[in-house]
Amino acid sequence: MLGTQCPLDAMKERGRKVIVSNRRARHDYEIVDTYEAGIVLTGTEVKSLRAGRASLADAYASVDDGEVWLRGVHIPEYTQGSWTNHEPRRTRKLLLHRKEILRLIGKTREQGLALVPLSMYFADGKVKVEIALGRGKRSYDKRAALAKRDANREMARALGRRAKGMG
Repeated sequence: MLGTQCPLDAMKERGRKVIVSNRRARHDYEIVDTYEAGIVLTGTEVKSLRAGRASLADAYASVDDGEVWLRGVHIPEYTQGSWTNHEPRRTRKLLLHRKEILRLIGKTREQGLALVPLSMYFADGKVKVEIALGRGKRSYDKRAALAKRDANREMARALGRRAKGMG
């Protein structure tokens, strides 16, 4: 029976569905490199994430004893959960390959880079976290980035007006 599809395969989630993203991280840090990591969660945490409830506002990742941990992520308790509910701000383990972890250890120690979570999403039904190696921006860097973005936006507007024959 080649070519037949299992009924369970048809129900599986496909693609990428973003749960929460950390826009502030891209403002505060210059992103050097990004990694996709799995995350160890309990059942009520996944159900709470499926409802689209999470916050990466104060979140960061750290490497302790050769393992990567995600700290400060707020996943609120599941409303229909009972005694099995989770603690909202508990430390969660990230799942990465050994080579990636060793690379992260080297870069965070030597170059003074921080591990910052950029987004949390479902990829084919599994929760993934996109973490980045980031170098902290200084306030004048942030101002320069904002000025550059505003200038690009103004150029795009002017080009758009010109293309429409208005200016």
